[in-house]
Amino acid sequence: MVAPLPLRPEDRPDFEAVLRLALDTPDIRSALRSDPTGRTARRLRAGALAHADEIAAAARHEYRGYLALRAAARRQAPPHPWAGAGPLPALAVLTPSIAGASAAALLLLGQVLRLTVPDGPTAASLITAGWVLGLIAALSAPAALVAALRGRGASAATAARLEEARLTWHRALLSHGMLPHLRRYTHAEPPAG
Repeated sequence: MVAPLPLRPEDRPDFEAVLRLALDTPDIRSALRSDPTGRTARRLRAGALAHADEIAAAARHEYRGYLALRAAARRQAPPHPWAGAGPLPALAVLTPSIAGASAAALLLLGQVLRLTVPDGPTAASLITAGWVLGLIAALSAPAALVAALRGRGASAATAARLEEARLTWHRALLSHGMLPHLRRYTHAEPPAG
């Protein structure tokens, strides 16, 4: 017999979600209705949780694939979306927001100064600088969008593959491990005492 592949602690919630799904299948649910006390349902749940590694062994191939893909995704994921890409993508993303915020501050300050000191040259200079920064923010926004989408494109594809591997493992765990286990013990007599 092949030794079971132990479930990682972070995958226990997934195992329990598959267990809830299995307990809600029509044949298991109808078998559980025959026990109004709910002891059978509690016994099945506790037994499945106690034998999680053995149940999961029925889907070990899919689980190994999921773990390998998850480990590869963690190794490939840079600590920052633009790590190793140089300063240009980060600059492209930050420019519109910094320029926009600065433009708003300069325009507001210029208008306040114009109201308090109408003949001063500083107010006109601040307003002009605010409009220039607003133009820079507007012109750099498309470049920021392209840079942000480029940074997310690769990670989105990896996340989609990872989610597909996770769902494949869930389906195999349900059909090959969880349902056969629950069906085997649905009509088993509870232990005496």
